[in-house]
Amino acid sequence: MSDAESQLREQFMDAFSNASFPVDNQMSLVPALPNGPGTKFEAGDTTITAMELAAKLGKHQEFPYEDAESLVDDVIDGLKAEDMI
Repeated sequence: MSDAESQLREQFMDAFSNASFPVDNQMSLVPALPNGPGTKFEAGDTTITAMELAAKLGKHQEFPYEDAESLVDDVIDGLKAEDMI
């Protein structure tokens, strides 16, 4: 696991663990984010907003999610698949 991946994973867990699970769609996650859709996640040379995550990773996510860990796993897998990390 790269430093960027582990840093992003930690940030995603912090942000998404506040959501009310199960979550049925991306919009269900917005209230959990400290700055809503403008929330930024940064690691190394990578900076991505929650809005960009939603736009670029929708096809990599399989809602509903029962917990933050399975959601974050899919987000990380999607970032890798899109060559973003």
